[in-house]
Formats: sequence, structure tokens, C-alpha cells
Amino acid sequence: MVVFPNCKINIGLIITGKRADGYHNIETIFYPLPIKDALEIIVVKEGQTKGNEVTSAEDLQQQITFTSSGISIAGSPANNICVKAYHLLKNDFPLLPTIQIHLHKAIPVGAGLGGGSADGAFVLKAINEKFKLGLSAGQLIAYALQLGSDCPFFILNEPSLGTGRGELLTPIALDLSPFQLIVVNPGIHVNTGWAFSQLEAIPTDTINKYRQQNSIASIISLPVENWKDNLVNEFERPVFDKYPEIKSIRESMYAAGAVYASMSGSGSSVYGLFYKNVKPHFTFPGHYFFRQLLL
Repeated sequence: MVVFPNCKINIGLIITGKRADGYHNIETIFYPLPIKDALEIIVVKEGQTKGNEVTSAEDLQQQITFTSSGISIAGSPANNICVKAYHLLKNDFPLLPTIQIHLHKAIPVGAGLGGGSADGAFVLKAINEKFKLGLSAGQLIAYALQLGSDCPFFILNEPSLGTGRGELLTPIALDLSPFQLIVVNPGIHVNTGWAFSQLEAIPTDTINKYRQQNSIASIISLPVENWKDNLVNEFERPVFDKYPEIKSIRESMYAAGAVYASMSGSGSSVYGLFYKNVKPHFTFPGHYFFRQLLL
């Protein structure tokens, strides 16, 4: 089975409180984008040829093998979110067979686009479908939340208001078809834990000056032309202070005619919405990840 995990952007993002479990409650709009990884899952049987090797009974005891290509993924393959997703289901469905997963990574890593979260969620969905586990969307969301706060969105994978940790999802009607969207990532890795700590360090009354009186759900119903002065991503303030290069990308978007531009998640990707008849010109360095998409 081959599936194609896509990424997302956050349209607006505010922190609404610290939870007793140490996580944060948020409010955001998740919006899927057609930038995709490729993920293959195959069943491994004893005696089956893998490359130049023949699968042994010992191999089967490992339950899962994971390989990747494309953009480099840091860390041990055993700790990859795809492997963790398999083991979550294996714990409750012990008859799941040994599988091999190959991931071709095309979504930038650690970029605020949720690429890793998408990979984990798509493994859950693919295994559920391939092996006919019969799990509902709600059950898959519960598994996905154990992998990460962004993962539940990719179970539904449609424009949604996200609250709680991000797992409380309400699909919304959001038509961005009049626009083209440009995504730029400078290759800077912003540590999510650090970003949250910067917001915690800011006094509440100071933060509230940057929060809007209306909820993101209300603001998103306004014409996109009104978003610039009303819709905020609270992570921009500390991230822009530490990484002016990311701030300059957003400024370049507006200078080139963006109707709305923002950082996604805790960074470092920045996106801009442009009317389709606008032909923006940029001079970003060659190592930047750059995609121009029709919505």
C-alpha cells in the first residue's frame, strides 16, 4: 500500500491556557496543503527477498523495519513516528503482521508544516485500512493524539478549527480558491518546546494585548483582506525576535503583494496568500524551500 501524507499550515494560532498535564490549550485553523511525502507499507514474510537479503524468522521478530529517502530525518529509525504508530496499534491488535515501511521525505522537517505528524497519522490510517481493523475516525484520533498534538488533524485532513491540544476538531467551510499560496522555509529549525517557553515567560497582561477580542473562529469568517490586522500567530513574536531571517520572509511576502502572510505553527515556514492574477517576485537564497500552490 502506498499513501501520500500531506502537510498543513496554521491560519492563526493562540495559546488559551496551560493544562494540568503540562500541555497547552490552543486555538487555530488547520488547513491542508498538497505538499506530500510518500509512504509505502508492505507485509514481510519469511523467505521473502528484501533487496539482496532473505527475510529470516529472526527478522520477523523485529515486527517492523523502517527505511527512508529524500530529506534526511534525524534520530534513530526505531524512534521514528511511523514506527511508534505501528507499535501503538500492535499493542492492541497483536495479530498484526510484520511490516516494512519506507518513507520518502519531501516535506521539510521541523518546519511548522506538520510533516512528521502527517506521516504518523497516515500510518495509522493505512494500517487500519490495509488490515481491516475497523477503527472509527474517533478511535484513530485517540491513537493519533498519543503520537503528537498535530497528529489528530491528519485523520480528518480537512480545514478545521482546532482547540484543546489540537485534537478537538470542528470542520469549517473555508474557501481559499481565489488565491494562490506561497510557502517558504529557510531551513531554520525552531524548537517547539523553546517557543512555548517564550510565551509562558511573557506576563499574561502583555500577551493579552496581542490576542484579539474575537476568537479565531470569528475572525476567519471575515474577508481574507481583513485578516492582516486581526489574525495573529502568537509564536511570531518570540521567533521573529530570535530569528529575524524568518520575519524578513513575511515582510517580503507583504512587499510582493500578499493579502495575508503568517508563520505556520511555531515556525519556521512562512506562507502568503496572493490573488491569482498577482505574479510575486522573490530573491530568496537557493537553499530555501519554496512552493507556489493553487488552492
